[in-house]
Amino acid sequence: MTDALRSLIETGTKLYLDSVAPDEVDKNLGWGAVGATSNPAIISAIVDGGGFDTEIESLIATGLNDEAVAWKLTETLVTDTEHKFATIHADTAGNAGWVSFELDPLLEDPELGWSDQQRTAKYIELGQHFAEGHPNRMIKVPATTAGINALEELAAAGVTLNVTLIFTSEQYIQAREAVWRGAQRRSSLTDFKSVYSIFISRIDVYTEQQSGDLSPAAQGLVGILNAKRIWQSNQDFWQDKNLPLDQELIFASTGTKNPSDPAWKYVQALAGSDIQTNPPETNEAVAASSVEFTRTVDVMPAEDLQHEIDTKVDVQAMHDTLMQQGVAKFVKPQRALLALIARKRAELSGH
Repeated sequence: MTDALRSLIETGTKLYLDSVAPDEVDKNLGWGAVGATSNPAIISAIVDGGGFDTEIESLIATGLNDEAVAWKLTETLVTDTEHKFATIHADTAGNAGWVSFELDPLLEDPELGWSDQQRTAKYIELGQHFAEGHPNRMIKVPATTAGINALEELAAAGVTLNVTLIFTSEQYIQAREAVWRGAQRRSSLTDFKSVYSIFISRIDVYTEQQSGDLSPAAQGLVGILNAKRIWQSNQDFWQDKNLPLDQELIFASTGTKNPSDPAWKYVQALAGSDIQTNPPETNEAVAASSVEFTRTVDVMPAEDLQHEIDTKVDVQAMHDTLMQQGVAKFVKPQRALLALIARKRAELSGH
């Protein structure tokens, strides 16, 4: 572990990896990572590298279609990663060592023409199916209308949830309340664990494009302020529940999009608590840096900057735009993965 990463972890941050690529998992374990997450873009990149051609050929030979092959490969990669973090999960009694598994993003594809009720029912079905037999797997459900409506039943069924694609306090509160209602229907709260993934850098990309009247000091700070406020809300809600396990935020979308920003901008701004799920290149940059991290998660921006942001940023418009983009960014990689499997099928069959 490098000095920079050690200082980050010593602030109280749990370092997670936004990848299940085997080599990246091994490297980040050595750097002190205590969890990981997966998504179709990650799986697609791994498959595109050619390392799973033998497995694809074997799966095709069993008669599986492209979709089934894609999910079998996803299961293999996520399960292998779970095994690598299993000791951490046991040693922390379930407070770390988790690997997140994303449910089918195509459920939100408008082209399917599904109703929210149909989507919700499918989230519940798939969530229980993919969670079964995996003690350190979190099921990722997006904070869409259909996703939020599935949370209570999934939590009641004992599924450990990572509610993802959260951009606003309203989404977070709706998700948290649904999960907590479901948890209270369980016979025991001993192993109840939930996390809420707050997306950060995408907010700053949005404000650069849509809120040009923000001052230079406020521009690029909106995602950080939003995350810190939701973090405090999460702290306040759970502090009197006396639960054995921590109910945490995941600071997600922590890779910087502005080339003038240091790669660790969001890592540094939110150091000190809960979980940071960072892209491999972000953890790589932090590891190579000489930054000494200190606790900043509860250090708020100046009041005048907060007031400016509250006055000039239309939160509802931001939510609507980012959710539309976010769903598209979920759907597109899954379709790309299926296309990649089809291409591999053609290459391996020789026609």
